[in-house]
Amino acid sequence: MKIDDYKLLLKLQEIGTIRGTAKTVLISQPAVTQRLKYMEEYFGHNVFIRTPKKLIPTPEGEIILQHAMEVIQRENALQNQLAISSNDVQGTLSIACSSLISQRYLPALLGRFTAKFPKVAIDLVTGISEDIKRNHKDYHVCIIRGEKLKETTCLPLFDDPLYIFDTEAFPADSIKERPLIAFSSDDSMHELVDHWLYVHQDKIKPIKTMTVDQIETCKQLMKQGLGMAVLPESVSDFMKEDYPYLPLLLNGEPVSRKTWVCFQEGIRSLPQVNHFIEELTSFLTPSKF
Repeated sequence: MKIDDYKLLLKLQEIGTIRGTAKTVLISQPAVTQRLKYMEEYFGHNVFIRTPKKLIPTPEGEIILQHAMEVIQRENALQNQLAISSNDVQGTLSIACSSLISQRYLPALLGRFTAKFPKVAIDLVTGISEDIKRNHKDYHVCIIRGEKLKETTCLPLFDDPLYIFDTEAFPADSIKERPLIAFSSDDSMHELVDHWLYVHQDKIKPIKTMTVDQIETCKQLMKQGLGMAVLPESVSDFMKEDYPYLPLLLNGEPVSRKTWVCFQEGIRSLPQVNHFIEELTSFLTPSKF
């Protein structure tokens, strides 16, 4: 059995479906099914009961999954010890990153980091901040949006003010009634927008809401005149020069999203983690915006 096989078992347990796991790990659904079949033949027991909605571990599967977790924990501990004892910066760096940050900034940051430290293997997961928070102990470093991650050390990276854009002007003397285009995000983002709209319901009234999965899709639909969109400054580019907009303000203060890097106490003793956090905090500075 390979380490990747054990990781796949735990990912199947976490996500609960073969289809969802295949999408997450970026391999085909038949390939996941084949690898699971191989592992079950190897152990001589079914790991999961396959129901129409979810994979459910069998009693033997629970033992195998516990073993898989222990194997990966021992492997990670070994890699960490080797990284600390080595004169070179090496080992695995596991990162969980907000989708917005991963799309906008992470490629350039990781390009710079791996050029400096080519022996470091990057293990990257991207997604919504709320999902990352639930599994934060699985990663060396978490880059999240919204509220800080409890029980970890969190360093602020930047504040990201929100703006509402449209192709049509925002009248000062009448209520603007337009569709609202939203993108998939965590609950804290939606709560900020909903509260602002509630406070300003005498000026702006969404007549319906369309929700898309990606922020870039949201931007493009807004640019085509299909409705308003609330976007963070970090992804607005030069839109303020080309489209009508309003800053989201409450009591005269900007409504913004904070971005944090969070990690467990002591994890910076790993050279690859410490160097990455230094690169990250240097790269994502307020001057970039």
